Amino acid sequence: MRYPEEFIAPMREDLRRIGVEELRTAEAVDDAVKNTSGTLMIVVNSICGCAAGKARPAVALALRHAVRPDRVATVFAGADIEATEKARSYFTGYAPSSPSIGLLKNGELVYMMERYQIEGRGPEQIADELKRAFDECCSAARVAQN
Repeated sequence: MRYPEEFIAPMREDLRRIGVEELRTAEAVDDAVKNTSGTLMIVVNSICGCAAGKARPAVALALRHAVRPDRVATVFAGADIEATEKARSYFTGYAPSSPSIGLLKNGELVYMMERYQIEGRGPEQIADELKRAFDECCSAARVAQN
C-alpha cells in the first residue's frame, strides 16, 4: 500500500528544495543510471524518523562539499514502489533498507550507506561519511554550487 501523497509531500520537498531530482518510475531510474556519465547518488527516502532527522539533513550538508556527485536523485520508499525496487536492484549485494544511499559510477555501485549506518549517527557524522565517499568516488572537477 502506498503512502498518501499529501502526507509525504513535505518529506519529498526536503530533498527537492536542495536540488535533488525525483525519480518516480522504474523507467526514470533506469534512464538515470544508464545515462549519467560519472557519478549518480540515489537516496532512498523514507517516512521514518531517521530519514527526517538524520538522512535528509545529512544529504543537504554533504551536498555543500566541494566534491560531489555529478547527479543526485531520490526515490521514496512506500510511495514510488516500482522506482524504489528498480533503484535497489542496482544496489547489488545489499538488502533493501530505507533510508539508504547508493553511489554509482558509470552505472556500477561504488558506495552504499544502509539504514543501520544512518540510524545510530547524527546528520553531521553521516554527512562526513558521505563527503569521504564523494572524495573517493567523484570527480574533483565537480564543484558544489553554493
